[in-house]
Amino acid sequence: MKKIFRLFMIFACLSGSGVQAQPREAIKRSTDILMFAPAAAGLATTLVKQDYKGTLQLALGTATSIAVSYGLKYSVKKRRPDGSDLHSFPSNHAGVAFAGATFIQQRYGWKYSVPAYVTAVYVAWGRVYAKRHDMWDVLAGAAIGVGCSYIFTRPFAKKHQLNVAPVAFNGKQFGLHASMTF
Repeated sequence: MKKIFRLFMIFACLSGSGVQAQPREAIKRSTDILMFAPAAAGLATTLVKQDYKGTLQLALGTATSIAVSYGLKYSVKKRRPDGSDLHSFPSNHAGVAFAGATFIQQRYGWKYSVPAYVTAVYVAWGRVYAKRHDMWDVLAGAAIGVGCSYIFTRPFAKKHQLNVAPVAFNGKQFGLHASMTF
């Protein structure tokens, strides 16, 4: 689990480096991929922990977010800032990213969700920067994703008394201590 968390943190940090120099198309492509990263991290966590109730909650929250977003896209028919089509409102990318991040936060706590929220914010920013959405589109998408995850996700950490704390040994070695009850 620690390896997955470290890799996710490194990936999230590197994905935002050098953002100013990137052309809009590269940012658009990165958001096309990274929109799934928080949900993928949530899925990996549920599988590692054998938390199959969490897997179902993640699937329900994400699927509902996608369904609501597409329902609104085809009902509202708002033109994208780049003029490519009439499916700007709301941002499904932001919805999926924030649904995954909120699942992690609700199910396992804030400590685990920070990288997922950083990624979700990057996705929302990137959609505006790439001129695929305006700020209202990504805010609405994020609200839908957060709302759907809140509806379906039940806390795991409280039920299993999950605790994570920093540890120092001899002032030279540092790490994390994690414990939980089954």
